[in-house]
Amino acid sequence: MAKDKRTAFFISDGTGLTVEAIGHSLLAQFQDQHVEQVTLPYIDSTEKVQQALQRIEKAARESGLQPIIITSIVSDKIRDQLHQSPALMLDIFENYLTPLANLFGRDPAQTVNVSHGIADNRRYSERIDAVHFAIDNDDGRRISEFEQADVILLGVSRSGKTPTCLYLALQFGLRAANYPITEEDMDSTTLPKILRPYRQKLFGLTIKPERLMQIRQERRANSRYASKEQCEFEVRQVEQMLRRAQVPFLNATQLSVEELATRLMSQAGIERRID
Repeated sequence: MAKDKRTAFFISDGTGLTVEAIGHSLLAQFQDQHVEQVTLPYIDSTEKVQQALQRIEKAARESGLQPIIITSIVSDKIRDQLHQSPALMLDIFENYLTPLANLFGRDPAQTVNVSHGIADNRRYSERIDAVHFAIDNDDGRRISEFEQADVILLGVSRSGKTPTCLYLALQFGLRAANYPITEEDMDSTTLPKILRPYRQKLFGLTIKPERLMQIRQERRANSRYASKEQCEFEVRQVEQMLRRAQVPFLNATQLSVEELATRLMSQAGIERRID
């Protein structure tokens, strides 16, 4: 553990995905602070809590700074144990369950993993089907299935289309396809003919040429594909094409896949298929 670097522990009795997302959002408001982020999922027994407490205490000793705990533990007993740590503890359930219990006039069930269970087989099947659709329709592999898509992402190679499609599928159950704009397509600033029937489903992703060059250098170092000139040319041509066709688009350079997906849905007016 680095000296003078505070540690934030995201602790959950489930997968940790919810508390991790909340923790990232909270800490993002303090970007001038250097915080090491550690996720500890499935902390659901006395033994596991003790192991977590040892890690937290070690982080405090080695850094000389008070750690942070952000937790979504539902068990009162385990939460009480965590309160024994030297950390600043932000308890999601403690803050919100009591007001809700007062409103509903009943105690919470304190059931672990309710939000991530596969209780609804239909929603689970829709999510898996959407993921398969995104994989099958990556890089324009099955144009014949574009009619079934909720959205079709366009952009140059390595602009973030594939991970965004997979996130839209897994998180929201959306059928997302993508189509790479190639040099052949760039001979014209109009949309490729094959995409024109689906104009209302199209959404573009663009990226700064400098960042595109970095990404492509990692894939094909010192190639024409990764050259500054080629990246600048492709980005310029595709942006012109999208503007001329009045296809909405986002710049992916500084956006996470989560931000890309949610902004895309908002801008395009797409509603999630699953809750």
